[in-house]
Amino acid sequence: MRQTDIVFHVKRRVELTLKPEEAADKRALEKHIMRISGRKDLTDYRLIQHSIDSRRREVKVHIVADASFSEMLGEREKGYQLRDVSSSKEAVVVGSGPAGLFAALSLIENGMRPVVLERGKDVHSRKKDCATLGREGRLDEESNYSYGEGGAGAYSDGKLYTRSIKRGNVNKILETLIEHGAPEEIAYLSHPHIGTDRLPSVIENIRNSIIRMGGEVHFQTKAIDLVERDGEIAGVECEDGRVFLGPVIIAAGHAARDVYSFLERHGAALESKDSAIGVRVEHPQTLIDQLQYHSNRGRGDYLPPASYSFASSSSSGRGVYSFCMCPGGSIVPSATKEGHQVVNGMSPYNRGGKMANSAIVVQIRGEDSPYSGPFGLLDCIEEIERCCYLPSFQAPAQRICDFIDDRESSSLPFSTYPRPIVARRMDDILPSFIASSLREGLKDISRRTRGVFSSGDGLMVAAETRTSSPVRIMRGEDYAALPGLYVAGEGSGWAGGIVSAAIDGSNAAKKLSERYLG
Repeated sequence: MRQTDIVFHVKRRVELTLKPEEAADKRALEKHIMRISGRKDLTDYRLIQHSIDSRRREVKVHIVADASFSEMLGEREKGYQLRDVSSSKEAVVVGSGPAGLFAALSLIENGMRPVVLERGKDVHSRKKDCATLGREGRLDEESNYSYGEGGAGAYSDGKLYTRSIKRGNVNKILETLIEHGAPEEIAYLSHPHIGTDRLPSVIENIRNSIIRMGGEVHFQTKAIDLVERDGEIAGVECEDGRVFLGPVIIAAGHAARDVYSFLERHGAALESKDSAIGVRVEHPQTLIDQLQYHSNRGRGDYLPPASYSFASSSSSGRGVYSFCMCPGGSIVPSATKEGHQVVNGMSPYNRGGKMANSAIVVQIRGEDSPYSGPFGLLDCIEEIERCCYLPSFQAPAQRICDFIDDRESSSLPFSTYPRPIVARRMDDILPSFIASSLREGLKDISRRTRGVFSSGDGLMVAAETRTSSPVRIMRGEDYAALPGLYVAGEGSGWAGGIVSAAIDGSNAAKKLSERYLG
């Protein structure tokens, strides 16, 4: 080979800080990559990180990319390596939220056959029941915004941000979601999300992969007890009389109190765990865009709908913070019991709605509850949900400015909440220690936003009570709570959010497989 025939293959990681319009222009981005690299033979690049820095008046986009010169980058990292497990040893998975679905995928990858039991309906049938709740105020206690395939996250924003990078392979979770229909950008956006309009199809595709590889998924199949044989958990008994045998992974959401009860009955150790409760706040999205992007023009043509994150504290030492912020989204009724009022937020993939909402919550501790035992804080929270309830899931609401100034709201601004909102003083329906801390926190946020947050259009809707499980199921390093019983996900008290729960479920399944396959 002549010297002139030699091709040097070069890969390089580059970091760029660009204007929003430059980051949105593919050709401009390529030019900047070549400029930083000092080469003009760019053949391929892959975004590794994409984040918006709006701390200063001039908003910038920070990009990290892997660039390739004279060759292509090749395929992306793969998700779970699935194989046919039709004739393999079975394991029972209770719950088909992110922890349950990814536990099933992990079981398949490790050579076991998952049998997934879901008390609610499939993800698309759930949508009809959620619509009926919003339109008519009629709740199906087994199929709603919390119960059913995909869990509470299926009809939310589908946010994928997590700090659980030390617990497992976050990229593997994201790549699996991409393989099942999620947008590829979730692999590099700093705060990725899928959207409530896209996530149901991704969930359905994961279910189909489980079934195609030999697993089973049973809907409207409510676990009511555990089967115990020779001192070990050996299966699950269901409400319809069916029994499913095999080692068990409990991956229920934290709304499922009945699951906690039968676990305790069989000797699992449970403890009360601190949580947070408060309200959903709602503002026009244009107001949040103007605030976060420091411009009366709002987000302009190249920036996404803005989000925010606030943290404060009250004089009592309680944290007050925003949680689960949904740009361009809506507030939804998320109770699982008649006579309880719970709200949550969701937004579609394009976050194109006119309103922004977020939880603003206050830390609540075990000693705050008048009740004792592992369910003490859960009992306290359920009492708050009952105090906030109005017939047919109307929602108590108050203007933020009126709450701060301790006065009633004579009128209420527009809300995306699908049921009627009714003017109520939050001090009358929330415990005094919550209301006082919430007021202090909102005053601080209002001061930091130059009064924008407490403007007349700012609304509070009660009550946000499902931020995290107030109960923890104790488990060992092998994720086992009892011999033959493994626990994972948000309902176990060991995870929070879609990715964190997915990692937890995957880890539990791996430990189970190691124990039963050797």
